[in-house]
Amino acid sequence: MPIKIPADLPAYDVLTNEGVMVMSPDQAARQDIRPMRIGLLNLMPKKIQTENQFARLIGATPLQIELTLIRMTEHKTKNTAAAHMAEFYRPFQEVKDEKFDGLIITGAPIEHLEFGDVTYWDELREIFEWTQTNVHSTFGVCWGGMAMINYFHGIKKHILDAKAFGCFRHKNLQPTSRLLRGFSDDCVIPVSRWTEMHQSEIDAAEGLTTLLGSEEVGPCLVEDPAHRALYIFNHFEYDSDTLKQEYDRDVEAGTEINVPVNYYPHDDPSQAPTNRWRSHAHLLYGNWLSELYLTTPYDVSKIGMETTDLRA
Repeated sequence: MPIKIPADLPAYDVLTNEGVMVMSPDQAARQDIRPMRIGLLNLMPKKIQTENQFARLIGATPLQIELTLIRMTEHKTKNTAAAHMAEFYRPFQEVKDEKFDGLIITGAPIEHLEFGDVTYWDELREIFEWTQTNVHSTFGVCWGGMAMINYFHGIKKHILDAKAFGCFRHKNLQPTSRLLRGFSDDCVIPVSRWTEMHQSEIDAAEGLTTLLGSEEVGPCLVEDPAHRALYIFNHFEYDSDTLKQEYDRDVEAGTEINVPVNYYPHDDPSQAPTNRWRSHAHLLYGNWLSELYLTTPYDVSKIGMETTDLRA
């Protein structure tokens, strides 16, 4: 089944050209089926690129997905056209009375700030609380995941001496997890961050389980059943050339940056990078959506009222 997105959203043509099944709202209305309602709270500056990345992953399952793009209410983006934001995004305050099967909260390039210094932190805390009553499962990505695990468990982010940048091998720490169904014993994941979470602090928190982790760049994927949440600190959703774009941007700006590790063949930036994470990315998001489908109430109004454990 396809992902339901507006026919004039840029992702519609991108995904169609890639062979991903998409449908317009008019087409979806003719099907007698309840689509999975997934919200994307997009905090990234390149909004359209991020829309494409996540729509590609959640649109690759047999389920019909209705994607809602959400923004912070007062925060104004500087990198995406105002017309695009006005046409396709809904402010949180407009959707907070609605319920969603799933919510993805993206990263944001504000790692250097303390959480409390982020201009929209108060509303983001409101969103975290809202997920406990209006969202069946929440997926926090990179800074979004760090912010969530800090809010719910008080776990701090720690500044790195040098940017963790490249493709790093991660171990499958919980092979029997339904979320890792089909995963190899290890996998490669793109990493791009100046901060990290410490495994010892995650282990000390009650109820958290680390599913993927790396000896080089630490914990990656953490499950929080009590809050029906997943936190991933790295970037399965990245396109093949996303790290290249970040590297080229910094080189052009004269910013000190290392060549991303294990990304280019022979670590040579003149060569085209090789994507070695795409299959595991689809597995993870496909498994997450499958668990949502199996555990979310059919009656959307009951989301948040039933304490369904996604591991049951």
